[in-house]
Amino acid sequence: MRRLLPVLAACGGSGALDAAPPDVEVVNPLVGAGEVELVAGGYQFTEGPQWRATEGDLVFTDIPASTIFRYVPGGSEPTPLRMPSGMANGLAIAPDGALWAAEHGSRTVSRDAVAMASRFEGGRLNSPNDLVIAEDGTVYFTDPPFGIGDQPGELPFMGVFRLAGTTLTAEHRGALAERPNGLGLSPDGARLYVAYSNDGVVYRFGIQADGALGTREPHATTSGGADGLAVDRAGNLFVTSSTGVEVFAPDGSAWGTIAAPEQPANCAFGDPDGKTLYITARTSLYRIRLATAGEPTR
Repeated sequence: MRRLLPVLAACGGSGALDAAPPDVEVVNPLVGAGEVELVAGGYQFTEGPQWRATEGDLVFTDIPASTIFRYVPGGSEPTPLRMPSGMANGLAIAPDGALWAAEHGSRTVSRDAVAMASRFEGGRLNSPNDLVIAEDGTVYFTDPPFGIGDQPGELPFMGVFRLAGTTLTAEHRGALAERPNGLGLSPDGARLYVAYSNDGVVYRFGIQADGALGTREPHATTSGGADGLAVDRAGNLFVTSSTGVEVFAPDGSAWGTIAAPEQPANCAFGDPDGKTLYITARTSLYRIRLATAGEPTR
């Protein structure tokens, strides 16, 4: 495996670390990190990494190639798992092991290649971008217009949606200029984090007892181009942006940045011990070993 780039110098510590699990010590997750390594390259635009513990593999997407790939650590090159994929972007693994996808091409959210949501209040969704699944099976997803190009949208807002069973609810109706993108859940499942590409801010929503979202509040500010994100077991956020993977403490203060050879679009924790951060960055899949473990895939 070819070694590439070290982690950039980490920033100082945080203040009060709200949202951190009470039984997990919060330390700078960049201390003791390895170097970024190339896993595989030659793709068109990689996205959607997710670790499948039961399968012992990582799945990720190549959007323009309309293919979902799987990679088994220690094995050969990634191989196609599903093609065509509806130009799938973000992926999520449900508690029952089902593979969910946010499909740009079909403008749907699918479960094991079966459409589960495609329309809302009489209009087609824009292009579901990313999704995350709570422990009770509730699906949250973002719906910016990235996948429809110059086509006019059919919804009068940019939404963050909740899919509970077959019931689809627009939990946040944002302005047409907004670009809700990557999502993540806090370790206790009490918060939903959503990265907005238009202003580079990661916002947080409190999750109510019935799964509905509370008021949107700013949580952390990236250098710009905020995209996909991952959360570790201590509640630290790893947010892909125009400068790399920016890392924030549970209170939103910055720890530092992981530099990448290409601009990253998403990231996810994987491997049996949860200490490998996989990064999808344009034409390639990368990884970096960390001293702390990530939050298990939901």
